[in-house]
Amino acid sequence: MTGLRVIHAGARATVQDSGRRGYRKHGLSAGGALDIHSYHWANKLLDNPTNCACVEILLGGFEAEAQTDMVIAVAGAATSIRINDAPRDGWQSIQLRKGDVIAIAPTRTGRVTYLATPGGFDTATWFGSRSVVVREQIEGIEPIGPGDLLAPTKSNAGFIPRRVPGRFQGNYSERLTLRLIPSAQYSLFRRDDLLRLTTSIYRVGNQSDRMGYRLEGPALEQVPPGIISEGIPTGSVQIPGDGKPIVLLNDCQTIGGYPKPGTLGALDAGRLAQRLPGQELEFCFAEVADIQNERVVFHRFFSKSRWHEDGMDLSWR
Repeated sequence: MTGLRVIHAGARATVQDSGRRGYRKHGLSAGGALDIHSYHWANKLLDNPTNCACVEILLGGFEAEAQTDMVIAVAGAATSIRINDAPRDGWQSIQLRKGDVIAIAPTRTGRVTYLATPGGFDTATWFGSRSVVVREQIEGIEPIGPGDLLAPTKSNAGFIPRRVPGRFQGNYSERLTLRLIPSAQYSLFRRDDLLRLTTSIYRVGNQSDRMGYRLEGPALEQVPPGIISEGIPTGSVQIPGDGKPIVLLNDCQTIGGYPKPGTLGALDAGRLAQRLPGQELEFCFAEVADIQNERVVFHRFFSKSRWHEDGMDLSWR
């Protein structure tokens, strides 16, 4: 028996990798880690391939017991971690001994935490991914519950102490500026409504989950009529009849008929996913090339950088 035996799953814990591709035409959401920044760092701490499955923990409250000696890494919103009641920081690799209990307290800032293990967690793969989309109810890929055993794909991996440098750790309390790539319906919106969208302060609403975030704030006054339903990419900003934006995330529906002034890149969508109800944000429009270049540099960093021997920093090579 190897792996972590779950004691408490918290508000919700699911296994997520980078999501499934090529199945939206069949009505399946992409799923995958909400915040690709902290997800990639959890894997990078262990030199895992970037697609390895992690446990995504919503709002903390997760507790599990190691059934064998094993290595884990934690990155994201967790602000208080305890190993057998001894406090530990997040954003680092951690050695667990058989019988150790890891407890991740409820988060104070940020929403999701990623727990990784060498090689990723060995769970069922459906349609090219281990990612769980709860509302799709695919048998064999379901939310994590008490008593579940989370087994790593690799055993007895050597422990290398590493910590994510502070400059790369997420700051989930600052006000966000979300960059919109203009969408096909951009020209349908009135100029004064686009100005209102990009000069107003919005807040994350209470209706926010892996499907999307409803925002509270000034409503657009003359919303274009509904459009013929079309495919919806992750990060789309829909404007329904009430004029208040809805930002769609990884588990969103695959088609929809609300007009969209723009779409967020994956990195901005991940930053939004870490925000709690009531936190403030604003929008601006951006060039698609700038968003693409940022994403290219992001992935190149994780593929080309190497850890220093002391495990406290990295260099590009």
